[in-house]
Amino acid sequence: MVRRIVAGFLFVLVASAPLGAQKVEVSFGAGYTTSEGVTTQGSSLPVFAQYNKIDVVSGGAFNLTFGVNVTPQAQIEFLYSRQSSKLRATGVGADLDISNLHVDNYHVNFVYNWGEEDAKVRPFAFGGLGATYYGPGSILLPNVSGQISGNTQFSTDWGAGVKFYINKNVGIKGMARWTPTYIKSTSAGYWCDPFYGCWLVGDPDYSHQFEMSGGITFRF
Repeated sequence: MVRRIVAGFLFVLVASAPLGAQKVEVSFGAGYTTSEGVTTQGSSLPVFAQYNKIDVVSGGAFNLTFGVNVTPQAQIEFLYSRQSSKLRATGVGADLDISNLHVDNYHVNFVYNWGEEDAKVRPFAFGGLGATYYGPGSILLPNVSGQISGNTQFSTDWGAGVKFYINKNVGIKGMARWTPTYIKSTSAGYWCDPFYGCWLVGDPDYSHQFEMSGGITFRF
């Protein structure tokens, strides 16, 4: 599924750029991501009975972007990032690490750059749509073997930063990024209307990532 998502994102990039577009920008960054998980309804298994939340542990991260200019200020960009993490159960008992985890983001972003195209300093902001993949690694529970399946969910990302260009082609990039990922919906009761009747209302639960990163950017 992730491969199909990436292929679709690359198609969007190619299709969105006019034939006369000359500018391409590629960046590499690294930093730290703070994360949070979602609450659960508990478990019938004794080992998990005291836990009511599954957390994605904060950790180091890196990101790669590939952007195509559609105007001197606007870009369509593909972003890939990976956070190193752990899957952790929390509750009234001591925290319990379940497995190692990597969190991969795949997004197509609209990026707006302020200032002239050849300016040395260019603030920017972006927003986009895509998917987040949770890939569990080795299980950390004692006397437990097996594999936890990965999970892909819809997500968006929003952020801003600034680029300082050393010369025409090379610059330094700093960025802050927020990625809310839809995980599930829990029942929030019923909503009733005199004409349409009553139906169950869901309360969506999101896992959030907040990334701060710095790196290098190249434009061609």
